[in-house]
Amino acid sequence: MNWEAPALVLSSTPFSETDALVHLFAPAQGVVHGLVKGGGGRRSAGIWQMGNLVQVTCWMRSEGQLGLVSGELAAANAARAMNFRASLACLASVCAVTDAALPEAEPYPGLCQDTAGFLSMLGTEGEAGQGAEIATLVGWEIIFLRDLGFALDLSCCAVTGDTEDLVYVSPRTGRAVSRAGAGKWASRLLPLPHFLLDPSVNGTPQDWDDGLRLTGHFLMRDVFGPVHRPLPAARVRLADMVRALIPTVSLGEEG
Repeated sequence: MNWEAPALVLSSTPFSETDALVHLFAPAQGVVHGLVKGGGGRRSAGIWQMGNLVQVTCWMRSEGQLGLVSGELAAANAARAMNFRASLACLASVCAVTDAALPEAEPYPGLCQDTAGFLSMLGTEGEAGQGAEIATLVGWEIIFLRDLGFALDLSCCAVTGDTEDLVYVSPRTGRAVSRAGAGKWASRLLPLPHFLLDPSVNGTPQDWDDGLRLTGHFLMRDVFGPVHRPLPAARVRLADMVRALIPTVSLGEEG
């Protein structure tokens, strides 16, 4: 059973002194685990870095067995993202969440395309683009939830039906709630950052933190919690990094 396709490298770990065990994400094959002969050596290690797009050839004796993988680098996403802290954190989080959540050999062609598109933009705008990348990552996580069957509905208020002033999301239903519709229950709802409703807005560190808490809630409840697994460590580190960007107000500046 052989196949050839472009694939994203989700992870690469040493398997011996020179070989590497890789987890790949390909449009028609889904997540695939394979062994790269020489993949851990100096000449090939750069190809199999997390986040890279590789033109892969995979040979399997039978379905379900670990395949032998070779490939040529198609896009060096990892090298570009390494120049910027937020870009690298976003790349690591996307790859870790995808690797941990998706079942093996189940195709998600649309999600694979969306993921490849997101990884290809990381680091392209330099420091000026870091905020937009974090905001886009939150949007990617909403797409990820949708494609796994856990779509959020941010189109109108679940209480009033209004489409204006949507500022919350119900942690139970995943539906948007307006300020008027929230009423006395506002403190029990999740904040809905405006950049998720208006793609032209990048938001602030507080907005990004709200967005990551929103998607993190549903990732834990619907994806990782049911199988008794925590959020991937790379996703937690991203959230911690964003939270540290929120300006603090000293006592002397209050009021």
